[in-house]
Amino acid sequence: MSRQSSIEAATDFFESGHFLSGLRDLVAIRTESQDPQFRNCLEHYMSSVIADKLRPLGFDWQIYDNPDPDGVPFLVAERFEDRGLPTVLIYGHGDVVPGMEDQWSNDLDPWKVTVVGEKWYGRGTVDNKGQHWTALSAIHCLIADEGGLGFNTRFLLDMSEEIGSPGMHAFCRQNRHVLNADVLIASDGPRLQADRPTIYMGARGNLNFNLRARFRNRNFHSGNWGGVLKDPVIRLSHAIASIADSNGRLLVEGWRPEPPSPAIKEALADCPIGGSDDDTSVDRDWGEPGLTLAERLYAWNSFAVVAISSGDSDNPVNAIQGEAIAACQLRFVVGIEPKSALEDLRRHLDAAGFEDIAIEPNHAVDLAATRQDPDHPWVEFVANSIEDTTGRPPVRLPNLAASLPNDCFSDILGMPTVWIPHSYPECGQHAPDEHALAPILKEGLQIMTGVFWDIGNALPRP
Repeated sequence: MSRQSSIEAATDFFESGHFLSGLRDLVAIRTESQDPQFRNCLEHYMSSVIADKLRPLGFDWQIYDNPDPDGVPFLVAERFEDRGLPTVLIYGHGDVVPGMEDQWSNDLDPWKVTVVGEKWYGRGTVDNKGQHWTALSAIHCLIADEGGLGFNTRFLLDMSEEIGSPGMHAFCRQNRHVLNADVLIASDGPRLQADRPTIYMGARGNLNFNLRARFRNRNFHSGNWGGVLKDPVIRLSHAIASIADSNGRLLVEGWRPEPPSPAIKEALADCPIGGSDDDTSVDRDWGEPGLTLAERLYAWNSFAVVAISSGDSDNPVNAIQGEAIAACQLRFVVGIEPKSALEDLRRHLDAAGFEDIAIEPNHAVDLAATRQDPDHPWVEFVANSIEDTTGRPPVRLPNLAASLPNDCFSDILGMPTVWIPHSYPECGQHAPDEHALAPILKEGLQIMTGVFWDIGNALPRP
C-alpha cells in the first residue's frame, strides 16, 4: 500500500461516519474531574470506553495507581511491533471541565455530539476527547490499510488534566521504563487559525496563588465605622493594581522575562492573532508595549485575576467586609521559576506598602514552562509531513500560550515533544457551546495518518 492510500482510508473513515460515531461514544461519558461525584465516570472512560477502542488495534493496556493518594489512576497502553523500531508516545486527557448545562445555546446537550453545519457541539469535542480520538483513529486507519505501523506506540491517558494533572510528574518519574519513547506526538489546544495547520513544541507555565486581605473576623456597619476601618476590598484592589498597570503591563521586578530572542521573533513573525470571522477581537493596546501580539501571547508573561470575592454582590449589605480574596494566575515563559516569582511578588508588595496582603497557595496545580528549538530534527520531520499532506507548511510556535504538563515529557522523560492541535481559537473550550470544526478534524485525521505513515516508512533508520 502507499501513503496516499492510507490517507484516503482516513478520509473514508471520517466521511463514512465512523469517526463521528466513536467521538459520540467518548463525549457521552461525563468525565468532570473537578467534581468528585463523577470519579466513577473517569475510571469507566479508561477501563471500558477507551479500552474497547484500543483492543482491536492490538494494544495491551494497564491501569496504574496514581502516586497522589487522592489522584485518578492513569491508563498506559502499548502496541509493540519490533525492538529495532522507533517508539512514539501519544498523550491525551479524557477529563473535561464542568458541563455548564444550563448555559448552552438552543438547548444543546453537552453530553451529546450535535452536528450543526460544520460545527460539532459537545463537551470534550476539542478538549481533549476529539483530539486524542483523532490520533487513535489514524492508527486504526494505518493498520487497516497497511497491516501495521512500522513503529512501536505507547499511549498515556490522563484523567485529571483539567485540575493540573496531580500525581503525573511523580508517575512519570517512577515509570520511565513504561513511558520511554523517541518522541512525544500529541494534540491539544487550538491551531493559530482555523485554516492554518499548526505545531508547537512546549507551553507557558502556570503559577496559581491567592491574594488575601483579611483584617477582621466579621463585617462592620459602613455608616458607623466607615472612615476609621481599613476596607479589605480597596486595599486588595490597590495591591492588584500595583502588579500590572491599567493596560496589563507587568510591574513586578522579576516577572518581566528576557526580550524574545531573534530566533523566537523570527518564528513568531508570521503568526497573526485574530482576524478571522469567528475570532475574538483582540485588544491591541493591552499588554507589553513594543511587542507584537504574537510575542505578547507566546513569548511574554501575563497576569490575570481569575476570580475575586468579598461579600455578596447580588445581595449587598451596608457593611465594610472583614476580608477580600483574589485568585490569581501568572502564565510565564521559560526562564521564570515559580518559587522565585512568588518571592519577587512578596518583595514587590512589601516595598509598595502592602505588607498586610497575604500570598497563599490555592488548590490549582502549577505547571512549568517548556520550549523547544523550532528547528529540532523531529520538528522538521513532522512539519515536512504535514506540508506533504496538506500542501501548506504548518505554523511553528515555540510554545503554546496556555499550559499543559509538557515538562513531564520534555524534562522528566527527556524526549522531544511535538504537538499538533486539531481545534481553533473560537472553539468554546472551557465554556458553553464547546465545538469542533468538522473540516479541521477531517484534515487532522489526514495529518496524523500522514505523520504516522512517515514515521513507519520514511523516517531515516540508524
